[in-house]
Amino acid sequence: MKANTLPDIELARFNMIEQQIRPWDVSDSKVLEALFRIRRELFVPSAYRTLAFSDLEIPLIIPSGDTHQTMLAPKLEAKFTQLLQLKEDDCVLEVGTGSGYQAALLAQIARGVMSIEIDPRLTAFAQQNLQQASIKNVTVETGDGSNGWGTTEYDAILVTGAVPAIPDALKYQLCEGGRMIVVVGQAPAMTAYRVTRTTAASFETTPLFETVIKPLSGFCPSRFKF
Repeated sequence: MKANTLPDIELARFNMIEQQIRPWDVSDSKVLEALFRIRRELFVPSAYRTLAFSDLEIPLIIPSGDTHQTMLAPKLEAKFTQLLQLKEDDCVLEVGTGSGYQAALLAQIARGVMSIEIDPRLTAFAQQNLQQASIKNVTVETGDGSNGWGTTEYDAILVTGAVPAIPDALKYQLCEGGRMIVVVGQAPAMTAYRVTRTTAASFETTPLFETVIKPLSGFCPSRFKF
């Protein structure tokens, strides 16, 4: 693909991927293809659409009000997607839907995504965005998913806001071999981890990189112990 032959918006998308995302060691062809295919600008509040491909968090100030949440920077969304090591038959749980863009990326690779959003305004915003983008394999529900959601086990779980500790309930919603990406800590010291369920009762926790993101809305540590 030659950058100088692209329309302006596609050139901006191309530059986002080549200048922000690839340098962050995102090289999985399925992830890069999803980034090119999903129109990120459709998920950005209209007042900030000119920033759709910028290397920054975008405020989720939507027609129904200021949600005090943000879209993550594109390189983080891409990195999280790659680190989940998704396969085409995977079922994914996302905790914290936001604009719906991250779920759309996951859904391009996996079989389906269940995304849980605590703010009903964002639930409606994400559903509208996903419909506009013709994404049909994402279900968005309103609720607090920080301590699990239903009884289904998932191949992959992504928590899109920082938490003070890895939630036990979410760990046990992984199927054997399942992976969870979660950011733990408080600003300015946070670490992204991958948690892999190796057996019914065993988990492998691997630190990945340092970062800072907004805390997960409504997080309340579970007292439930296994």
